[in-house]
Amino acid sequence: MNMTNHAAVRAQQRCIPPLIDQWLDQFGEKAYDGHGGVRRYFSQSSVRTMERTYGREPIHKLLPDYRSVYKVVSTQDGRTITVGHLTKRIKRG
Repeated sequence: MNMTNHAAVRAQQRCIPPLIDQWLDQFGEKAYDGHGGVRRYFSQSSVRTMERTYGREPIHKLLPDYRSVYKVVSTQDGRTITVGHLTKRIKRG
């Protein structure tokens, strides 16, 4: 994982395991934040893609606690800036 120190601390504080970070990279939707970063989050279509890849049962056992997780990745160097849980919907274009 290519994370800043801040992101590593936040992931630990917010109990976000490395597997969820990996799934965000692999399956997460992208939304540019307008400040030099890209938000990655789980959408309904990304969850369906994960179900097709890993099967419905494992995803429905693991993902409910982490469905609202997001991360912000720098567009300059690709490092994770921060991670957290969504409290509001992400506005898309």
